[in-house]
Amino acid sequence: MTLLRTNNLNSMNRISITCLLFLTTLFAISPLQAQSHKEKIDGVASVVGDYLILETDIDRALIELRSQNVDTKGITRCQLLGKLMEDKLYVSQAIQDSIKISDTDICDGVNRRIEFLVEQLGDIKKVVEFYHKDDEQSLRDELFEILRQNELSSRMKAKIVENIEVTPEEVKQFFNKIPKDELPTIGTELEIAQIVIEPKAPQSEVDKVISQLKEIKKDIVENGASFSTKAILYSADRATGGKELTFNRRSSFAKEFKDVAFSLQEGEISDPFKTDFGWHILQVVKIRGKEVSVRHILMVPQIPDASLEEAKKKINDIREKIINKEFTFAEAAKNFSDEKETKEDGGQLLNPEDYSTKFELTRMEPMLYSQVSSLKDDEVSFPIVDEDRTGRKMYKIYRVTNRIGEHTADFVKDYTRIRELALKEKQLEAIQKWIKEAIKKTFVSVKGEYRKCNFSNNWLKK
Repeated sequence: MTLLRTNNLNSMNRISITCLLFLTTLFAISPLQAQSHKEKIDGVASVVGDYLILETDIDRALIELRSQNVDTKGITRCQLLGKLMEDKLYVSQAIQDSIKISDTDICDGVNRRIEFLVEQLGDIKKVVEFYHKDDEQSLRDELFEILRQNELSSRMKAKIVENIEVTPEEVKQFFNKIPKDELPTIGTELEIAQIVIEPKAPQSEVDKVISQLKEIKKDIVENGASFSTKAILYSADRATGGKELTFNRRSSFAKEFKDVAFSLQEGEISDPFKTDFGWHILQVVKIRGKEVSVRHILMVPQIPDASLEEAKKKINDIREKIINKEFTFAEAAKNFSDEKETKEDGGQLLNPEDYSTKFELTRMEPMLYSQVSSLKDDEVSFPIVDEDRTGRKMYKIYRVTNRIGEHTADFVKDYTRIRELALKEKQLEAIQKWIKEAIKKTFVSVKGEYRKCNFSNNWLKK
């Protein structure tokens, strides 16, 4: 295998890595469901373990890809069926391995999916009609099973590769195997520093949030209210509201959050506590050895306009003093920035994809790209107001600290990127090995014309 296979994503690689994430909306059914849909039995394309894959599942997979603007000209039904069979293989093994998922989390996912579909199509009746369901409940029931299977599949894949690592020697061997004329081109990369100024909430707003959190805790403890429901209704953290978060002491959660989580017993609810994101209460759901599972509610104090204006004035003053060379950008970040994670490194940003300091220009998040793409060396951006997923507002200024032009991959300069690709290659090899062994142990039946497919995996067990 070469880097070209991993890095240059052709149509099927894109399917397996990204686009088929949207297959959570497909209506693959189990044998029990098939009993209530006998009219579809004639359209069975394959069976993997206890799961059927129908012709209509392949049809919908194709529709989903097209809806995501994927060029499907080179994608065959055989390739789509092979990917769907892989998904069912993961699900089948996840159930055998007793991988547990929270029904509450799946229900939350169903609600979000229904809300999205209603936004797209207009109302729930049109959504039900679009998916040829008898009523909303039958749609929800089937979506629940689809999302459950998707989560099982994801967790099984994560389990397969969770302990895979690459050594520096393996990275070197991986790089040396790439033919010189196949070395990838690395686009222009930037190293970026930022200074963040957060407007301060008045104590009255802080007290209001603390009081609300105490009332929510009281309602849960004294009246038996659901923590998960309260989180969905009130938490500012929309991405995880109501969901279980599982982590250990080494996980990249806020220190204050971890300290509180590991100080409680199962079922216990914390008093309100503060992190950089706002004020929280959390409930410990489960303790498993060195890991803990929690739910949390986050509330962010309201910021009045006067505080926003004060923060804007402060960051403008900092910018002017940097331009006038009263201090450097790095000195200003260390002395004035409100972002703890970056201030001690002079505001240096880390790329969340690989934790390096380099950001490839063409892969940069749009908001960041718009601020730094045209900056000249040593130029400082104008302040912008940014907002995180909790609604917390802050002012930022940026400076490009280093610009690396487009170049052919170099082992030393691009070690982090090459290591990432080597790891992905090793993970792919582990997954392929796992699939090969799992197929041998699992009942698989391929129907009709699909037996003529040239699958990448040995589904026909020849």
